Amino acid sequence: MGEIISSVTRVTDIMVEIASASDEQSKGIGQVGQVVTEMDRVTQQNSALVEESAAAEAALEQQVIGLNQAVAVFQLPATGGRSRIASATVDTTTRPVLLPTASADSKKKAGAVASDNWETF
Repeated sequence: MGEIISSVTRVTDIMVEIASASDEQSKGIGQVGQVVTEMDRVTQQNSALVEESAAAEAALEQQVIGLNQAVAVFQLPATGGRSRIASATVDTTTRPVLLPTASADSKKKAGAVASDNWETF
């Protein structure tokens, strides 16, 4: 009789271990499913971003073509391969920069707010 009880106890323990392992596997499969769903979402998002980038690239290419056509109108005179650069005069005198200063009243208010914040801390 003791041998039967011992065998039943062992079988019960094995069944509990199997149930626990099955539960862990089920949770693991659920997590894998969530990860696959997230990867799908990110892949779709990346695909949309690639489409937007391709559209922006096409628009930029059209703008480049337009700018090239606009610039092609200008012709430089043939001066032996050198172009003359006009010199511009730049005012290099320095002027003092005036920074706004806080009035005594605004400093007093700022100090009061800071002390109120400190008390609530």
